[in-house]
Amino acid sequence: MSSTATPEKRRTALDALHRSLGATMTDFAGWDMPLRYGSERDEHLAVRTKAGLFDLSHMGEITVTGPQAAQLLNHALVGNIASVGLGRARYTMICRADGGILDDLIVYRLAETEYMVVANASNAQVVLDALTERSDGFDAVVRDDRDAYALLAVQGPESPGILKSLTDADLDGLKYYAGLPGTVAGVPALIARTGYTGEDGFELFVSPADAEKLWLALTEAGAQVGLIPCGLSCRDTLRLEAGMPLYGHELSTSLTPFDAGLGRVVKFEKDGDFVGRGALEAAAERAASQPPRVLVGLVAEGRRVPRAGYPVVADGQVIGEVTSGAPSPTLGKPIAMAYVDAAHAAPGTAGVGVDIRGSHEPYEVVALPFYKREK
Repeated sequence: MSSTATPEKRRTALDALHRSLGATMTDFAGWDMPLRYGSERDEHLAVRTKAGLFDLSHMGEITVTGPQAAQLLNHALVGNIASVGLGRARYTMICRADGGILDDLIVYRLAETEYMVVANASNAQVVLDALTERSDGFDAVVRDDRDAYALLAVQGPESPGILKSLTDADLDGLKYYAGLPGTVAGVPALIARTGYTGEDGFELFVSPADAEKLWLALTEAGAQVGLIPCGLSCRDTLRLEAGMPLYGHELSTSLTPFDAGLGRVVKFEKDGDFVGRGALEAAAERAASQPPRVLVGLVAEGRRVPRAGYPVVADGQVIGEVTSGAPSPTLGKPIAMAYVDAAHAAPGTAGVGVDIRGSHEPYEVVALPFYKREK
């Protein structure tokens, strides 16, 4: 193979099924993933009003086991993982020694001394390498389980009913950010009540060999209530409306959790030292005395769509930068998340615009999220 050859894209266990459904495929973090099956807007609105079915098998699962698994994770991550109850999950981050965010994660406690760390596809190897390096001196084992799981998600208001028709697991007792082992359509699964859409829903971790059987069963069970397959494109607009950060956009190694407005995930009170503590204590002090740029929502007054990297302006000066932008199917207007100077971050601040190819388009500053489902 020549040195200029491009590496083969990874394919999920559902690849052939996606193609049979006519999916438009795209490269995402080295994986060939479905971008959309038909209309992005229809897929988005199905999740908001009915249900959508996603293949998320590109996410990175890393298992940490052993007598000191909790102590290792407390040292390696910014959260207090030792306080996570059996069957529960926690949103957290892994940071560099300088406080920069390497990735945001969900950690599930599967057993007394067993945890599953779920990393973003683009950072899975970075997280695996960091956890392995940080495991020195701990009686714990870090295992790469990316090939052991396929991950399906059913999201939307109809998702509990769809899943209930296929499992006898106690879904009513399953809280948000919790998981339990069960059988769905005859397939052994870890059933987690998590998601990235702003809607109620479930993520199902299964063996890749069982993925197609489960997808087809969910499709059949959801047909009567409007469930449709959904791609990564509508997943992005759904999470944007819900004000959820995306690594590489709202989060990066150049930002600490405090810069991103997510300082609440850093638990200084936990036992023991953790990687980045000193830098994060300094970042917390800076944020308290002189707030950095603040992550805000922007809603267009016109029709032009802002994109990541576009300057945010006021009085002819650049006051920030768009991190994510798209048309919002729910609001019917273009929206964006952006980091802006604290002086212009209050909802309703007048005179704020986005520089779209030299034209300063007016935008309203709003609090995040743009959309919140009714409980």
